[in-house]
Amino acid sequence: MEKIHSIPEFDKVLVEDDAVLAYFSTEICSVCKVLKPKVSEMVTEAFPKMKMVFIESDRLPELAAQNRVFAAPTVIIFFAGRETIRKSRAFGLDELRSEIQRPYSLLFE
Repeated sequence: MEKIHSIPEFDKVLVEDDAVLAYFSTEICSVCKVLKPKVSEMVTEAFPKMKMVFIESDRLPELAAQNRVFAAPTVIIFFAGRETIRKSRAFGLDELRSEIQRPYSLLFE
């Protein structure tokens, strides 16, 4: 998962990649630390063409606010630069996988 350090860097990823998973977290979020590797593994196995980025909301509050992220963890999936799926706080990996499957398969298969 690539770490984002600025708003222009994030905007560039959205323009250059057709499918992006943005994982917003904070330093003190213990759930985030457990969930992040599981989300990363699931995406790597099931959706290999999807780019994954990691944003520390407490270090980039402007980017979090720009994307209306007010809870951690928050996962936002972008297809063709547009937000398609959003999950915050408690969500299951199977639920996330099934929601990604249809738009991902339409874009890449």
